Amino acid sequence: MVAGVLAGWMLVWPAPSAAIEAAPVAEQVRAALERGQAAAKAWTPPNELYAWFGGTGEWEPRGFLMTKLSGLTVMAAHFALRSEQPTEADVRQILDEKTMLVSVTIYGDRPAFARESYLVMTQGARTIKPVMVRFDGQAQRTSVWPGAPAYQAKVVASFAYAEFDPRARTRISVFPSVGGEVAFDVDFARVE
Repeated sequence: MVAGVLAGWMLVWPAPSAAIEAAPVAEQVRAALERGQAAAKAWTPPNELYAWFGGTGEWEPRGFLMTKLSGLTVMAAHFALRSEQPTEADVRQILDEKTMLVSVTIYGDRPAFARESYLVMTQGARTIKPVMVRFDGQAQRTSVWPGAPAYQAKVVASFAYAEFDPRARTRISVFPSVGGEVAFDVDFARVE
């Protein structure tokens, strides 16, 4: 059953900027692309380059933020692993994005536990609603099935950059339709 509150913060890649950047400058873009290329040379998997939050254990809820700078780093790593470089159009597509993606993996006891889940961010007394929410209607079995946790699912939401403070302490909450809350406290000032 999905219930409880999980608090924590973990960044997989050290953030050189002061906060989430809705409009990165050229130097930040260059640095993000260079981090991706360096990660590829070190054979670091691109999925480790997102701004991760939440648990570190195998069956603990966790998630990541897809910011503009982390998106550039991940993209550059993917290209570099193929001995290629992103084009200006590839970079522009990420920089023109109006939303930040939040993806959370949660665990439950039945295949449809994540259906109709919702995800919100709270900053102080203000609740920020997403532009879009997607969820796994049919969760995947975990490797410990039929033991607990038997199923895992993703809940993904996009938030307009204009709607939230990119430097605030933020609570990210997932509300599965089966009840309960899975929550994470994230300091956006430490995210790129």
